[in-house]
Amino acid sequence: MKIYTLVATFLCAPLFAQAPVTGVPDPESLLKSPDKKLEANKTLIYNLFREVLEARHMDLADKYLSDDFIQHNPNAANGLPALKKYFADRNIQPQPINTKLKRPITAIIAEGDLVMVLYPSERTDPKDPSKKYTTTGFDAYRIRNGKVVEHWDPATR
Repeated sequence: MKIYTLVATFLCAPLFAQAPVTGVPDPESLLKSPDKKLEANKTLIYNLFREVLEARHMDLADKYLSDDFIQHNPNAANGLPALKKYFADRNIQPQPINTKLKRPITAIIAEGDLVMVLYPSERTDPKDPSKKYTTTGFDAYRIRNGKVVEHWDPATR
């Protein structure tokens, strides 16, 4: 009976192998939509990532985020002033703004006033810390009047 279990485990192993999470070659193509409002919302979030989160230009944050946006990340406070303070307290300096994101993007999904960005997230394997694996990270945003008013991500304390 043990040999059958061993053979079954060996034969089924590929069924349990994880496909790595990757980004698409041209994430800008994900911004397009027949619905111009959804396209504008996706472009807003793409540019928020590119100019503020990636290039660290807090001077441009007002262009994308409402002063009183709600933050559902348990490690961050609500509002634009709190985000600016976070960057200022860590002396995070602005970098050059690239025309395209450096971060790989898997998908940008928009529906109504919501936009979700999915991207590869590399993690250390808890069973073998010498190995890494990928999973999907995400950020979701609610947009009102052309600015982010709410944010979610998978962060834990």
